[in-house]
Amino acid sequence: MAKLIGSIGTSHIPAIGGAIAKSLQQDPYWKPFFDGFPPVRDWLATARPDVVVLFHNDHGLNFFLDKMPTFAVGAAPQYQTADEGWGIPTLPPVPGQQDLSWHVINTLVEQEFDVVTCQEMLVDHAVTLPLKLLWPGDCPVQVVPICINTVQMPLPSARRTYALGRAVGEAIHSWDSDKRVLVIGSGGLSHQLDGERAGHSNKEFDLQFRNSMLSNSEWITQFSGHELVDKTGTQGIELLMGVAMRGALSAGGTSS
Repeated sequence: MAKLIGSIGTSHIPAIGGAIAKSLQQDPYWKPFFDGFPPVRDWLATARPDVVVLFHNDHGLNFFLDKMPTFAVGAAPQYQTADEGWGIPTLPPVPGQQDLSWHVINTLVEQEFDVVTCQEMLVDHAVTLPLKLLWPGDCPVQVVPICINTVQMPLPSARRTYALGRAVGEAIHSWDSDKRVLVIGSGGLSHQLDGERAGHSNKEFDLQFRNSMLSNSEWITQFSGHELVDKTGTQGIELLMGVAMRGALSAGGTSS
């Protein structure tokens, strides 16, 4: 059976891509951020994942307000990247792992999650930037992208998202393969880009959430989608990616 080797969570703000493209990693503004990644890359060199299951949110490339699935799973042989207008260079296609994708889809449907199956899926900075941060050169892993709605009500609750992640973790462990699988949660903590609360940040809640990932992983499941938006901001709801990531680990395996 496959082995779930651990997880990594990271922000994916487009400005990161601009900093990489302009080689600003040693710039005083960016250096503290980029200095956090060499130890993670050292761990990856030892852990040697073959496949990444990546929880992310779409920013309008695949789904818009007229069609907004709660959960969507990619099942493509590769995932084309697209220019979203942020000035980030368009990267080569990301290779998919179709066998695991279909195993995840079948497992989720069996567990009564009504997921959208995407045999074609564009990916944006929510997918490409984590991969580029972890592997600055060529990407050595295949990917299973899982998209979670953070754009339009009704949003999935933290409880439902944690359960989704757990089901995905069970699918990974039951996958008939000798491959090593890493789970990534791609999204920020509290932030809001627009409206009366533009610039909103809730450091206290962010720290509670971060600490709960180690001490009490189901702590976050007490909050509804509306409560999370209130606490974290309209874009801070991206922390659901971390919730799903942690749910996957709750099915077993070693977290990092």
